[in-house]
Amino acid sequence: MSSDDIKRPSRRGLVTAATAAVLLGGIVVGYGFVGRAESKQEVTQWTQTQAVPTVALAELSPGSGHQTLTLPGNIQPFNRGAIYARVNGYVKSWDHDIGRPVKAGQVLATIDAPDLDQQLSQAKATLASVKANEKIATLTANRNNVLVQKQIVAQQLADQTAADAAAKKAVVDANEANVRQLEAMQSFKTLAAPFDGVVTARNVELGMLISSGGSGPPLFEVSDLHRVRIYVQVPQSFSAGLTPGMKATFEMPQYPGVQFDAVLSHISKAINASSHSMQVELQADNAAGKFFGGSYCNVHFELPTDPHLVTLPSTALVTGNQGTKVAVLDSNDKVVLRSVQLGRDLGDSVEVTAGLSPSDRIVNNPPETLASGETVRVAAATPQPAAPASPAPPSKPSQP
Repeated sequence: MSSDDIKRPSRRGLVTAATAAVLLGGIVVGYGFVGRAESKQEVTQWTQTQAVPTVALAELSPGSGHQTLTLPGNIQPFNRGAIYARVNGYVKSWDHDIGRPVKAGQVLATIDAPDLDQQLSQAKATLASVKANEKIATLTANRNNVLVQKQIVAQQLADQTAADAAAKKAVVDANEANVRQLEAMQSFKTLAAPFDGVVTARNVELGMLISSGGSGPPLFEVSDLHRVRIYVQVPQSFSAGLTPGMKATFEMPQYPGVQFDAVLSHISKAINASSHSMQVELQADNAAGKFFGGSYCNVHFELPTDPHLVTLPSTALVTGNQGTKVAVLDSNDKVVLRSVQLGRDLGDSVEVTAGLSPSDRIVNNPPETLASGETVRVAAATPQPAAPASPAPPSKPSQP
């Protein structure tokens, strides 16, 4: 092909091609700027999103109208008599061992007291002697009173014999009182039950030396178990909810799963300074004889509570120098640090008696840097996995 056959491009075509190239380059550059701007905006949005903390909400449990308070109790007999000796001597006999029921006045043991017997015999002999002296002195005084009227003896002698008779009468009275005292001591040679009950302790043996007084263990112990008293130490924070006549239940280890009824009968109305608790007394009927003195039991009280009480996890609390607070979210998901008043500590949860309502949204495990007025994002609740269905029991084979 010759050079004449090749057409030279026109000027207009060159201008058109150059313009198209410029437009194409502009479009490429424009798309680059737009993509860059979009990437920068995405990074900015991601950074702002990451700057907003994500928090989880705590589950609140509204309080009921009452709460169960369980405390240890000590069961004691309705009446308990510790019997000691009032005279010195030796055990002559005993009639009732532990576990035996006894009636009021029934003899438990007899003491042989030879020293007391001799003292009584001597006192009676002395009384007889002073009575004889008093009789002679009285006769002499009466005789002298008659003779002084006849002016046979002097008035002074009559007065002396009258005074001597009065003195002898006083000696007789003193000796009679001594005899009565020793006779009363004789009655203490017999140990008797003070009331109907059961012998719960016996510390005597035949021939044992007995000393009077209350030192050492009692010789016998009689317990009235037709009713029992239950003593409980109630913490000061729960003492205001107790009133006489309140119903309660209690459990005993030897009767698992069985609850017995009791009634709050007495309140000491005094707080123990060392334990900051108040002693109360409950009573329970023991017609079946299941309860014994000194037994341990768990007493359950149903106490009225504040209807505004709320229970929340312990992890939702924020402690600091300004007291205990919780992070509450408002309608715009902004944090408000609110002071609360705590009640019982239940371990993994606590009771809030003031400062919250069941409808509040509380942040669980709030970050230390969380401040009042800060906006947060609430994490979506994790759905609870459904409990697997229990397999159906295998069908029973049919009888041939």
